[in-house]
Amino acid sequence: MRSIKILGSGPSGLSAAINLAKAGREVEVFERGKGIGSRFYGDLEGLENWSDRKDARRMLDSMNIEINFNFSPFHELTVSNGSRTVSFSLEKPAFYLVKRGSVSGSLDRGLEKQALDLGVDIHFGETIPEGEASIVATGPTPEKAIAIVKGSRFSTEMEDTAVAVLGDRIAYKGYSYLLVRDGYGCMCSVVFDELEKVAACFRRTKKIFSDLADLDIRNPQRVGGIGNFSAGGTFERDGRLYVGEAAGIQDFLWGFGIKNAIISGFLAAKCLIENENYEKIAREYFEDKLKASLTNRFLWETFCFKDYSFILDVLGCTDDITKLFFSFHNFNFLQRALYPFASNWLGGRYRNPIL
Repeated sequence: MRSIKILGSGPSGLSAAINLAKAGREVEVFERGKGIGSRFYGDLEGLENWSDRKDARRMLDSMNIEINFNFSPFHELTVSNGSRTVSFSLEKPAFYLVKRGSVSGSLDRGLEKQALDLGVDIHFGETIPEGEASIVATGPTPEKAIAIVKGSRFSTEMEDTAVAVLGDRIAYKGYSYLLVRDGYGCMCSVVFDELEKVAACFRRTKKIFSDLADLDIRNPQRVGGIGNFSAGGTFERDGRLYVGEAAGIQDFLWGFGIKNAIISGFLAAKCLIENENYEKIAREYFEDKLKASLTNRFLWETFCFKDYSFILDVLGCTDDITKLFFSFHNFNFLQRALYPFASNWLGGRYRNPIL
C-alpha cells in the first residue's frame, strides 16, 4: 500500500496523520519549517468550547487525540472596552488554553509525539509539489491574510486571568487579549482588514492593559501570526484533500480555528480510510459554520461602532455566553436571513479574496 503524503505539520495535518497511522496506513508528513510549530513562538491560544454541543475535551478523545499537552480550562472571562467591563463565571469552560510552537507542553509538540509514536515519518525542512500530496495542510498564506496577530509572551507572577479588550485604536475590527496561566502569560492585538495598523495597535494595547491591570511582565518575547478564511471552502481538488486554513477553515469573527483544524484533519483521514466523499462530508460539517462566521463578521463591523458598547450590552444581559456563542456559530435564523447581504458587503470590503 502506497504511503499517504501530507503537506504541513500543523494541527490539521497531524490530526490526519495520527488517525491514518492508527488505521495502519503508512504516512509521511512534509514540513518546510525546520521543526514542529515553527510559525509560533510559545503563544497562548484558545481552543473554543462553544461551537459544538460536545465538550472540546470529549471531541478530541473521539478523534483519537490524546491530551499530552497543556490543556487548561478557563471558566472565567472578562471583556472590556476600556471604560466598561463585563465579567463571567461559567459552569462549562468557555475555552481551553493551549501553547503553540516548539516549546515544552505545546499542542504542536504533543501532536508530533503522538504521530511519531505511531510510526509517522515527518520530514522537516522538506516539501513536495502540492500535486503529489494526498492531504494539503499548509496553513495560512500571507497573500490571503484577513487577520494578523502581534504580541508578546512572558513569565509572570500575576494570577491566572483571561481578559479581552475591544476598540479600534487598540485592535482594529478585532480585539486585544491578556492571558495568564500558571506563571506564563501572553498579550496580543488581533487586527482585521487594515493589517498595517497592527504595530500601532499593539503599542496601545500595552498601555491599556497597564491601566486595567497590575502588569508583571518578565522576559517578554515576540509572538504573532496571520489567518486565512474562505466562506466557500476548498475541500477537494484533483483528488487532493484540503484541511485547516489551507481549506479556508477559520473563525472570521475572532480567529478561533484550532478545533476546526483538528476536526478537518480527522474527517479527511476518515474519508481516506473508509473511501468516503470528503468534499460532501466536509461541506456538511463546515459550510454552515463558515457562513455563520462570515455573517458574524458583518454583524460585528456593522453594529459595534467605535466603542463596541453594543457588544458589552448584549454580553451584560446574557446568563450563559456559551449558549449565545453556540447559536451564532451554527447559522441561526437571523444569520440565514442576513447572509446574502453579508457576503456581498464583505466581498467588496476586504482586499484579500474570501468568497
